[in-house]
Amino acid sequence: MRVVSFRRLQTGLVFAIVTTSLIAQGVWRSVAKADFLPYCQQTSETINQKDAARRAALKGTTEAQQNYQALTQKQAEQLRQCRNQNWLKTQAIWLRLYSCDARPGAIEEVLDRIVDRGYNEVYVETFFNGQVLLPAGDNPTAWQSMVQSPNNVDLLAQVIQKGRDRGLKVYAWMFSMNFGYTYAIKPDKQVSLLRNGRGQTSFSANTIAGLGTDLGTLNPDEAFIDPYSLSAKQDYFRMVQEVLKRKPDGLLFDYIRYPRSRGKESIATKVQDLWIFGDASRRALYDRGLNNKGRELIKRYVNRSFISTGDVAAVDKLFPREKIPMWQGRIPNAIDTRGSAGQRAGVLQTDLWRLSIAHAMQGVVDFLNVAVYPVQQAGLPAGAVFFPEGNQTIGQGFDSRLQPWDRFPKNISWHPMAYATCRNADCVVKQVQRVLAQASPGTEVKPVLAGVWQQSISNRPPLEVQMEALRSLSPRISSISHFAYSWQEPQSDQDRKSCVARRL
Repeated sequence: MRVVSFRRLQTGLVFAIVTTSLIAQGVWRSVAKADFLPYCQQTSETINQKDAARRAALKGTTEAQQNYQALTQKQAEQLRQCRNQNWLKTQAIWLRLYSCDARPGAIEEVLDRIVDRGYNEVYVETFFNGQVLLPAGDNPTAWQSMVQSPNNVDLLAQVIQKGRDRGLKVYAWMFSMNFGYTYAIKPDKQVSLLRNGRGQTSFSANTIAGLGTDLGTLNPDEAFIDPYSLSAKQDYFRMVQEVLKRKPDGLLFDYIRYPRSRGKESIATKVQDLWIFGDASRRALYDRGLNNKGRELIKRYVNRSFISTGDVAAVDKLFPREKIPMWQGRIPNAIDTRGSAGQRAGVLQTDLWRLSIAHAMQGVVDFLNVAVYPVQQAGLPAGAVFFPEGNQTIGQGFDSRLQPWDRFPKNISWHPMAYATCRNADCVVKQVQRVLAQASPGTEVKPVLAGVWQQSISNRPPLEVQMEALRSLSPRISSISHFAYSWQEPQSDQDRKSCVARRL
């Protein structure tokens, strides 16, 4: 069997068609009803035909516009048929829009390229880096609009509608606990910021930024909020409601975690390492005490990071009528009633560490539940994006991101970012295996892959190699997404950032 590669002329874009070398490796398996190219991609002939039709339609003649519309509708139906008969029912891509996409024909070109590659879902970055994809004249949120345009263009509404015209489902992809630097520097928002036991916020601590949409870059604008902050949750809830007015096909929530610290601090081993020292988080932790002894010991532990024999004795004197310190989740044992003050201090300190970890994790889960609620009330699907290793224990400590995805709602889709690098797909498979092992049978697991088609990059194998490895892993996987459009189409992405004049 011979599979042909093809290119988009003039841009030098190589489309990811499975090559004969991959066939020799046993990676490609032909589709039984093979009326379509691999991965539902378009031929060079239809790509060029549609490009010409789009350029003609921009000139405004009714006949040209009708011709272009007919072509897009035809390809939408082809895409639907191909995906229905393919093992991979959903192939999605993560997309960032720019102000330049307000130009006539710009969004159409981007979406046409996406369809040409066989994608049938698009995850549009709607809230990121302290900006929201809402028109400046209709943005009652705490964040500035990404598009500062005099004609008040609504890019989110446009991309949703134009995506659907092409057979694409369009989801709003939103950062969550990462509210952005512009939010964090507002004087009235300081109380909502995340803080650790050293008094640091996420942008004053030594943290590692997340992967950026530009290949090989990190996100410099991260700033995390305290998930227990009521005002932060209210701000976020209001923004989600505004996004829902644009009627996307669903919402996906990213950055549902704490920042990752560097070096030794990337493993949380003591209470000061935890991001639970914001005002709201601290108060909520104190309130987990179920009696006076419990609350007092929680305060002493948080303020000093340990419990001493003297603390136990002092609390006994303060509240002599209460026998055992109690807080949520605590199960008393024999040492509580028969042990010495020293023995009790050791047990209580261990229990307080567990309480602090659980409290930090619960804040993440609670914030996600707040975000998901209005989405499900609107009858739309919601999903959570997470790192497969973000919830792991490491020795006596925990990954500092404290991302308890195994406790995320089971009735939303799970999108594990399988970004491991080991030159082949083995480490990616292991990450997804870990998620599948902990996901309930009814939970949709939709892996996110990083890379590009037909070539290895950043120690990652080509996307098609990763995809075929996951195909062999489990029949549960029928949806995969690719991070990101800018990685697949770097020239298109660069031109759209600076409004480079070119024929659309």
